Amino acid sequence: MGQLAAKKLIEMGHQVVLHARNAVRADYAMHKVPGAENILTADLSDMEETKELANEVNDLGSFDAIIHNAGVYQESGRIILSVNTLAPYILTCLIKKPKRLIYLSSGMHLYGNTDLNNLKNGKVSYSDSKFHDLLLAKTVARKWPEVFSNAVDPGWVPTKMGGAGAPDDLQKGFETQVWLATSNEAKLSGCYFYHKKESRYLKAADSEKLQDEFIDLCKQITGIGFPL
Repeated sequence: MGQLAAKKLIEMGHQVVLHARNAVRADYAMHKVPGAENILTADLSDMEETKELANEVNDLGSFDAIIHNAGVYQESGRIILSVNTLAPYILTCLIKKPKRLIYLSSGMHLYGNTDLNNLKNGKVSYSDSKFHDLLLAKTVARKWPEVFSNAVDPGWVPTKMGGAGAPDDLQKGFETQVWLATSNEAKLSGCYFYHKKESRYLKAADSEKLQDEFIDLCKQITGIGFPL
């Protein structure tokens, strides 16, 4: 999904910086997306590597858009929490504010637990983490009105994660990310999109009390406060 979005952005004339988990994956990504300007490596399950990634991004300058596309599915609750929930939070807090932020959620967020106590014990499911990503997108939209912040459901698409038999449209999945990153028509914030249209989501994500509880818990876990 990220690879296809990157290729499309480059095709449109944009400068693209990639992220990969390690050096081997970085070589593979650059082979697949040869027009990329740069690639940075960090294991997002490692909090210190994630913090260093933010520093490396800032060293490159300011970005127009950042797409938080990385995610894991069939892993332990601790890894899911680290990669899907805490890494986007850490990177959002530490990277210079871009003009647009796009967070990859999922239709499975509808089955997520809105009781955030699971962050404390690390027993986070994939559905929980995708609710957290929506909650983060809406929190950013409220606290940073100068930034367009949105969440995306790419659909159940035939990727390595989704499987070859996934029924959804892969092209529409990545094109929504590209559209939110570039289009003047997409200058919206605090929304949840599926195939370029606003879609049904868990309304608990609109609770300012829950949003504030979420970032307070993330601060307790990571030691990083949300900047205003």
